[in-house]
Amino acid sequence: MKDLVLLGDRDVRFRTHRELDAAIAQLPSHVHARWVGTDTPAAASTGEADGLWVVSGSPYRDDAAVYAAINTARTTGQPFLGTCGGFQYAVIEFARNAAGIADADHAETATGTNSLVVDRLACGLVGEERTVRSVAGTRVASLCGEAPFVGFHWCNYGLSPDYIDRLVRSGLVVSATADDAGVEAVELPGHPFFIATLFQPQVGAAAGQPLHPIIRAFVEA
Repeated sequence: MKDLVLLGDRDVRFRTHRELDAAIAQLPSHVHARWVGTDTPAAASTGEADGLWVVSGSPYRDDAAVYAAINTARTTGQPFLGTCGGFQYAVIEFARNAAGIADADHAETATGTNSLVVDRLACGLVGEERTVRSVAGTRVASLCGEAPFVGFHWCNYGLSPDYIDRLVRSGLVVSATADDAGVEAVELPGHPFFIATLFQPQVGAAAGQPLHPIIRAFVEA
């Protein structure tokens, strides 16, 4: 049995969390998926799981626990998927600990004049769909194809264009983009599986749609 942790503060009032529950129900029988609240003792031991999925719902009840879990996944080779808030926090963790931007921060939670690596989008994308385009040669392109596809969003924040080049020089790969949202997906080459998407690939599961290819690949990893 494989153990998959969904790190986030589950709230069934959120459509995206109900969609996550529906996606979990579609997982293979040999995969045990469990929600772990960010402010629970189990949040400190997510590195023991076979895979970590940091889900939507930021700011989290314990942001520090989320950043620590992402750091563990990135540095140990634990398969990792980050979606929406998970994308945003993965970008900031990488900026702080791999790209040398020690004061990298999130505009939603920053209280000072830190470097806003994740900033407010020019156009809010709460409940919005956008056409996403994979970047040729990336893992996301190999999974989703190079034809444009629709991505569902529930967010107002994304990767600031001011920091893209620096993150790329430090090893982060931009693997999908979209109008209004800018960078839609990032990945780490050489990692067993490290993909983060601003769009939420689980949306559609509640309507009976099959698992998104990124989720399937994550589970296989």
